[in-house]
Amino acid sequence: MIRNLIWDVDGTLFDTYPSIVRAFLTALGPLGGSEGSGEVLSLARIGLTHCAHALATRHNLDEDELAERFSEAYRAVPGTDQRPFDGVARVCEAIVAGGGVNAIVTHRARASTEALLAAHGIRDRFGEIAAGDEGFPRKPDPAAFLAIIGRTGIDARETAAVGDRGVDVLAGKAAGLRTCLFLPEGRDAAEGGPDLVFSDYTQLLEHLQGHRTVPAAR
Repeated sequence: MIRNLIWDVDGTLFDTYPSIVRAFLTALGPLGGSEGSGEVLSLARIGLTHCAHALATRHNLDEDELAERFSEAYRAVPGTDQRPFDGVARVCEAIVAGGGVNAIVTHRARASTEALLAAHGIRDRFGEIAAGDEGFPRKPDPAAFLAIIGRTGIDARETAAVGDRGVDVLAGKAAGLRTCLFLPEGRDAAEGGPDLVFSDYTQLLEHLQGHRTVPAAR
C-alpha cells in the first residue's frame, strides 16, 4: 500500500519549465546567443547548472554571467505564473485524508519552493521539504529521501517517490521506495524502471484509490 508521497517540484508538482526556458532565452539574447526553446528545455530538464554550462560552452559565453542573467530573469517571474499541474491538489488532499504524508525532495532552493507552494495556497498539504540548498547530494543519490524518511518517521514500504525524470526514479528506488514517473506532453521515455508511469494526475489518483491507499472520491 502507498500511504505517503515524496514529490519532486519542477516538472512534477509545478509546470515551471516554460518559465525556466523563457528566462534562459531572455538571458542569452543580450549576450548574442540564440537557441531554440526545445533544445533549452532538453538541457534544463537535465539540470539548470547543466543547461547554463552547455549554453555558455556552445555560444562561447561566460558561464557565471549567463547564470546570473538567468537567475535575474527567472526571479522576475511571478509564482502565480507557474501553476501546479492539473490534479496535483486532489492527489495531495487524498493522501492527507487517508492519514498519509506529502513531502518534497527538490534541487530547488527552499525559499523559492516555499514561495511556489504559498503562491498557490497549497503549503499546508505538505510536511517536510528537503531542498537543494540544504547540502544534500543531487539525485540520483538517495540521501535527501532518506532524510525525509528519518524526519517524518514514515514507512518506506508505504511510500512512493513521484518525479518526472529518471534521476527521481533512481533516487527513490535507492531509498527503498516505490516510484511513479510523470510523463506529460507526449513524452515517452520511461527512464529508471518506475513502478508506475502516468501522464495525467487523474491516473495516479485512480491508481492509489484502486489499491485502497486513499479514500475514494465522492
